[in-house]
Amino acid sequence: MTKLSVNINKIATLRNARGGDVPSVTQVAIDAQRYGAQGITVHPRPDQRHITRKDVYDLKPLISTEFNIEGNPHQPFIDLVLEVRPEQVTLVPDADDALTSNAGWDCIKHKDFLKEVVSEFKKAGIRTSLFLDPNPEMVRHAADTGTDRIELYTEAYAKQYSSDRAAAIQPYLQTAQKAEEYHLGLNAGHDLSLENLKYFAENIPNLLEVSIGHALISEALYLGLENTIQAYLKRLAKW
Repeated sequence: MTKLSVNINKIATLRNARGGDVPSVTQVAIDAQRYGAQGITVHPRPDQRHITRKDVYDLKPLISTEFNIEGNPHQPFIDLVLEVRPEQVTLVPDADDALTSNAGWDCIKHKDFLKEVVSEFKKAGIRTSLFLDPNPEMVRHAADTGTDRIELYTEAYAKQYSSDRAAAIQPYLQTAQKAEEYHLGLNAGHDLSLENLKYFAENIPNLLEVSIGHALISEALYLGLENTIQAYLKRLAKW
């Protein structure tokens, strides 16, 4: 079964809008795992506009499943990850002022840099994943960095899903097949939802993990967190 990692950035966004500790990022992480989530994802940004560095340290002892920290590998981020030592680090090339992640790595242009960063994390025993656009030609260059996995950036799939889901998934299928050829693990995330997840999971081979935040937290406003997580797990189930 593909694992579900719940991205709790949106909980921190809501908390920060008012100050204080409501809703509690740590309590949501505890509850999400209790409701069946197999991982917790956070994406601390330099301006700390949602997840803060303190959140990352506070969450570490509370994660009994898998802790996945996403971010652009500037030195402060690298230092944070090496100190906290999550099970997985996902490297994302987002600009400091980006509203949200909006592109995968150019593993040709940044190959030498990524090799150095990936090597540093792997020496510390941290599994690495590179955020990648659905481009099978980029997979070989990602593999050259030494990364353990790639994470498919799924915004394009989500946007096209309602009009032509068969066409939408084709570049992702081709990229997934190429990842298998290069023995890379496969994750996915961004704009996956209760509406479009099942088709994606059924058609992408060897999908190890999805990281879902915005849609899941939004849907939980109507369904409740436990019901929403259970609904996602059902869509990921392999019968």
